[in-house]
Amino acid sequence: MKKIYATLCLLVAVVTPLMSQGVPHDQPKKERGRLAFFIYTSLPEGVDNPMKILSGTAMEIRSLSKYGVSEPVKIDKDGILRVVKELPVKNDPNLPPYITLAQAQVGENVQKALIILMPLAKPLNGLLFQTKVIDLADFQGGDGMFMNFTKLDIGVELGEDTIVVKPSEMKIHRMKNIVKPTNVPIKYSFYEPKAKEWLMITASTVVIQKTRREICIFSWDTKSDRIDYHGITFPIELE
Repeated sequence: MKKIYATLCLLVAVVTPLMSQGVPHDQPKKERGRLAFFIYTSLPEGVDNPMKILSGTAMEIRSLSKYGVSEPVKIDKDGILRVVKELPVKNDPNLPPYITLAQAQVGENVQKALIILMPLAKPLNGLLFQTKVIDLADFQGGDGMFMNFTKLDIGVELGEDTIVVKPSEMKIHRMKNIVKPTNVPIKYSFYEPKAKEWLMITASTVVIQKTRREICIFSWDTKSDRIDYHGITFPIELE
């Protein structure tokens, strides 16, 4: 009997640490339900990052980037998400203890949303950003999103496809017949109205794959007085 008891103790001693290794306690809990991801096109001076995001009564802190999406934030039942700045002193007890820098409304049928923060040329009622909400059901793995914040037409040649993106326009392009990672030639151009011709910005190749979405944002660089662009990769795994 003593031998059986000792054997059982030995088994418990071996199995317990193995089970604890299989469920790490330091890994963040995966968010579920309706979720929103954030990016910004540029960051106005004086805006703190990480940012405070208010969803319902829950205040979340997220690091935002120009080149990648944030960790998700749960969407409250009213669908309203606010980027806020807390006030150091609450002067009026009838007013909230924060100012709203950006506000987005997510439709009730949207399960996962991408919220793009774009600085306003001038603050509007305290708001520093305008927002654009993208339903991720319409933006799938292998897709490309092109956003044009210039005053010129942007041309994108992606493989055999040509996409023209007008000023202040956003287009989502779906690549056909992409089953495995595929190298595709890509070329960016802009239309020069004075010369009445398309001028190349850059050309290269891009890997299209079903496990990620690609975003390209075109803007105007006032310092160099020319078109600038930057890309963002949005992996499916983040969901």
